[in-house]
Amino acid sequence: MATLLQGLGVASAFSASPSLDSKKLQLRSLSGRKAGIYVVRSDASLNLHTGAPKAGRLITNAVVAKGDSSAASTSSKPGHELLLFEALREGLEEEMERDPTVCVMGEDVGHYGGSYKVTKDLANKFGDLRVLDTPIAENSFTGMGIGAAMTGLRTVVEGMNMGFLLLAFDQISNNCGMLHYTSGGQFKIPIVIRGPGGVGRQLGAEHSQRLESYFQSIPGIQMVACSTPYNAKGLMKAAIRSKNPVILFEHVLLYNLKERIPDEEYVLSLEESEMVRPGEHVTILTYSRMRYHVMHAAKTLVNKGYDPEVIDIRSLKPFDLHTIGNSIKKTHRVLIVEECMRTGGIGASLTAAINENFHDYLDAPVVCLSSQDVPTPYAGPLEEWTVVQPAQIVTAVEKLCQ
Repeated sequence: MATLLQGLGVASAFSASPSLDSKKLQLRSLSGRKAGIYVVRSDASLNLHTGAPKAGRLITNAVVAKGDSSAASTSSKPGHELLLFEALREGLEEEMERDPTVCVMGEDVGHYGGSYKVTKDLANKFGDLRVLDTPIAENSFTGMGIGAAMTGLRTVVEGMNMGFLLLAFDQISNNCGMLHYTSGGQFKIPIVIRGPGGVGRQLGAEHSQRLESYFQSIPGIQMVACSTPYNAKGLMKAAIRSKNPVILFEHVLLYNLKERIPDEEYVLSLEESEMVRPGEHVTILTYSRMRYHVMHAAKTLVNKGYDPEVIDIRSLKPFDLHTIGNSIKKTHRVLIVEECMRTGGIGASLTAAINENFHDYLDAPVVCLSSQDVPTPYAGPLEEWTVVQPAQIVTAVEKLCQ
């Protein structure tokens, strides 16, 4: 199926889509031509609709009450439908309209509109000084963004790929994260560092980086990961308004995810997780693309008689231990599912936090499913082997609940 999608020349979010259950993904070719509407269903079947798509059934906030397996048709819901990258752009545009100190900088963010079109048309609206194209020099423009934030601007720095930001690690670590402390509180660093990351579709090892594990140990940095258009917009707005430096992780395979979001303004908390599916038997903690692998597995688990509780942690630093703890006190079993590397990853830190704070409530050891500690292969079948798949999640839950 991946071969089919690539043969059509599309940037596919298919790997995340089996759990979307009739949500529609707008897939576009790299040249900008529409490739039609693909409907990816829970059985992983794929249908092409070239005409007007029918309204799908989706959950606006990705939160359902227990026993509510469906949501009302999107056509009957208020709001408007956006792809995830469009939701990010809408949130950024609204904040630039609201606050003249908000500015954007990065490679090709100006009149080209960004490599994934998150900044499309913003240069025409706000001008070249507020939407600044930079040379291919991540350490330089990230440092410039931090300096601009020190002087009172609210900077949004885009990395064309999160892996490229390794070139700016010194600026992010020694300046962005520490200047508020080392200046004795004289400087605030209201900066957002964002961009695409994660295992894509045969992007190779260097473009499949998951840098959450790299940045989580930097003092003074907040980290969040979006997973739906709704929370992408809400987290973008919250990150821009924060007085702290925030790293916003976006997954390269989720940009074409479509959802209906409210017309009215909303801002999400940077420190709260999201209850995706309430349950009783086991707590599954996940984030970003793995949310959809987990929800795909959850359907199989429900058919087998299990009742998993699924939480999208969203806030990678700090963890929302209040929500996580309440879930553990109810289920007494924890499975962590992440795309990050196993050694020193988010799952390792989360496991330590759970054992330190909720050990007495556990009836079984915490289980963590992570990507393998190997460079991501280019070959598609090998690439899939390195990342957690829904069948592994089902097996892990069955063992935990024995």
